[in-house]
Amino acid sequence: MIEYRHNVPLDPVDVVRVLDASGISRPTDDVARIARMYATSNLLISAWSDGVLVGVCRGMTDYSYTCYLADLAVEKIFQKQGIGRELIQRARNAIGERVSLLLLSAPGAMTYYPKMGFEKIDNAFLIKRTH
Repeated sequence: MIEYRHNVPLDPVDVVRVLDASGISRPTDDVARIARMYATSNLLISAWSDGVLVGVCRGMTDYSYTCYLADLAVEKIFQKQGIGRELIQRARNAIGERVSLLLLSAPGAMTYYPKMGFEKIDNAFLIKRTH
């Protein structure tokens, strides 16, 4: 059975393990950077199996108008069980219906997000990070 937790601080070492085991590309060789990413985000939904972190959903929101979903990662062995869908739904429940949820998709996940209710948009802009 999967347990979900809302805004519970996460051990960055556990987060790195989940990110690496999910296939998502993040700077997991820099644990201090991962720690900052998760410590400064104001929306964290986590999925746990027998007390072990297996999925994360990280966002930044004003809880009024917009929420940026920065990470959605589930360990590969736990994928295709509805955990990602539930993490997204719990994030949506936390921010409310009047708040837009947006994200940048990894190329390999472009077909996943429409199944989760996301609409592809063409009016976004990006200044890429240097590393």
